[in-house]
Amino acid sequence: MTPARYDAVAEAAKVVQDRIGAVPDVAVVLGSGLGSFASSLGDAVVVPYATIPHWPASRVVGHAGELVAGTVAGRRVLALSGRAHVYEGHAMAVATFGTRVLGLLGVKTLILTNAAGGINLSFKQGALMLMSDHINLMGTNPLVGPNDERFGPRFPDMTIAYSERLRRLAHEAAAAAKIRLEEGVYIAVTGPSYETPAEIRAFRIMGADAVGMSTVPEAIVARHMGMEVAGISCITNMAAGVLPDPLVHEEVMATATRVRDQFIALLTGLIARL
Repeated sequence: MTPARYDAVAEAAKVVQDRIGAVPDVAVVLGSGLGSFASSLGDAVVVPYATIPHWPASRVVGHAGELVAGTVAGRRVLALSGRAHVYEGHAMAVATFGTRVLGLLGVKTLILTNAAGGINLSFKQGALMLMSDHINLMGTNPLVGPNDERFGPRFPDMTIAYSERLRRLAHEAAAAAKIRLEEGVYIAVTGPSYETPAEIRAFRIMGADAVGMSTVPEAIVARHMGMEVAGISCITNMAAGVLPDPLVHEEVMATATRVRDQFIALLTGLIARL
């Protein structure tokens, strides 16, 4: 990213800061169909993405396209209801623009969520999976290009991409709420076509438990900027070849709606323990 890009991120961060006030304790990026968490925030302030300079729009069904600041369990929370995806034609730097803004706002803890396809045959549709690690098969990396040291180092370490502390707290929150929480590896692909059964078999051999088209670029950028990251996948459908039925986005949305209460309870419990 060039210095001019840094200036664009800083301009957007100032606008958001002026609208929401205090620096959030935690930010949450909400995936397809998971935006209901934003409506659970107390004392909410809504900032449409369209009113933030340089912020990319998401045109995918299930992504509201707004930033919501409020409170959960006494914590200041900033929820991004919707994200921009590479498959929409956005460059990596554009798809991770919101994450960069969060970093310049001073956010230290980031929870990334997504709707994912289940590769692990022991998973059930509607399961929640805590991301222990990821595999990047998107063909590129959001840090490719000139590095601006104001964002972070040239070669950031990714040994622990997803915080062990946050994973422990998430398991505690799940146990307290009597929610079954799986844990596994998320593999990211570009999309937008769903994967073939042969690809899913290959991903399973590679050690992936769930597949999706987002999250990994944001996790890389967040770690580049020194944020502590957690990832939660909602297994909204079983991946290609696991079941005989074709994959459709409507199924993703329907499953996310069905598990929204568990999803909100898990996020609320995790945030309360930070």
